[in-house]
Amino acid sequence: MMQVSTSDSNSIDDLIKEIEKGELAVVISKDIRKFRKPVTVIAGLHDRKDAKEITKQLKIKLGTGGTFKDGQIILQGDHREAAKSLLVSLGFKEEAIEVY
Repeated sequence: MMQVSTSDSNSIDDLIKEIEKGELAVVISKDIRKFRKPVTVIAGLHDRKDAKEITKQLKIKLGTGGTFKDGQIILQGDHREAAKSLLVSLGFKEEAIEVY
């Protein structure tokens, strides 16, 4: 095993923390799809094992259709603010959620 000096391990730890922060960032945006219908796209949950359950909870609480596809939750309609508050109530940190 290779020995790592203290300064190297600190910078590696900092790098790992930055990477983790990047993975924890959830981005909620509005997109226009077929027939000019708005959809809410929630990206950044691709590593979550419970992403399908989160999708189900959002669909029930918002009373809308949607799916989990390609690592993104896609909800019918513009539900950006409501989705953010529901994600916070599910335990996500508010600072880690960006709304566009």
